[in-house]
Amino acid sequence: MTSQLTHPERIAVARLHALLELLPTALDKRLGVAGVTSFEYTLLDALSQSDAHRMRLSEVARKTNATLPRISRVATSLERRGLIERAPCPADGRATNAVLTAAGAAAHETARDLYALAVRELVLEGLAQLPGDGVAQLTDLTYAILTSLDPEHPRIMPEVPAPCAADPASAPAGPGSPATEPPTEVVGCAADPVAEQIAEQAACAADLAPEPVPCSADPAPSQCAADPAA
Repeated sequence: MTSQLTHPERIAVARLHALLELLPTALDKRLGVAGVTSFEYTLLDALSQSDAHRMRLSEVARKTNATLPRISRVATSLERRGLIERAPCPADGRATNAVLTAAGAAAHETARDLYALAVRELVLEGLAQLPGDGVAQLTDLTYAILTSLDPEHPRIMPEVPAPCAADPASAPAGPGSPATEPPTEVVGCAADPVAEQIAEQAACAADLAPEPVPCSADPAPSQCAADPAA
């Protein structure tokens, strides 16, 4: 029989549920001025980073972690508004490409600044309150969950990242400047934006976890008649 979740585990999952419910709605509200939802922005952003601003719908689905039916519905809505076009894939006649239009590129440009401001205010400012590098901690946490949540796309962290010929060369240190180590690469995930590099934070077994701050989403602790009175 599977053991029940501990109270700290229930708190962690409850807060995750609250985050998943609140964040998309908050982002949608901020992006309303640009006329797109946060998911539509994610799709437009994926196309803007792809070669020739086009991508197979199946690849868009993988990139955005959405099902093909959902991608098809969203693509239809974007196409009706002139933000994307559908075109046959030259390499595979059975596949369809989504192509970013000039209007779609303009909408993406408008939404990009709104999205960045919203993410900074709604997410990054909260992470800044954590000890250490909150962004790196969030990167590690989400990566760990995605690894078990999406087993069909394994995400295995190599100990040493392989160099790439396209990587920019490090700027030479000036006279008297101390030598600096290059940042550690985070292993790629299908959802990662193109050309983003985030340094990992090394964990230490001696680090003490801070006491959790109460949250309205936290479940009440289980009570037992045998517990001593506080």
